[in-house]
Amino acid sequence: MNCLQFELEIERMARAMMTRNRQIGQDLFAYLKTQIPLEVIAGLTIVSIERILWFDTEAVLWTVEYLIPADVLQEIRKLTTITLYKQLIGKGFIPGKDISVDAEGKLLLNERARSTVACTR
Repeated sequence: MNCLQFELEIERMARAMMTRNRQIGQDLFAYLKTQIPLEVIAGLTIVSIERILWFDTEAVLWTVEYLIPADVLQEIRKLTTITLYKQLIGKGFIPGKDISVDAEGKLLLNERARSTVACTR
């Protein structure tokens, strides 16, 4: 997928989110699953959410609750956990001591790391 195709899919996804129409969203996700890997779909979804977050927060909430398939949500969690883990390491936190990940991929933080994450939100 080239940059133009990626941008077109982001736009299509954002419009599907704003319609709050489950059938449109389900059809789009089904189509994307035949075209690109799940990790790329998760990335597309994150960027699409970011695009509409500032002017249609209700559509974002609806999308997370009703539209995004479970496998895509799991991939989004994985991507965001990895990113946050790397950022915390960059801030000097020590893996295994301050931060860790459990068997389900959930990020585990000590109190100091948790307060740092809370401050960045």
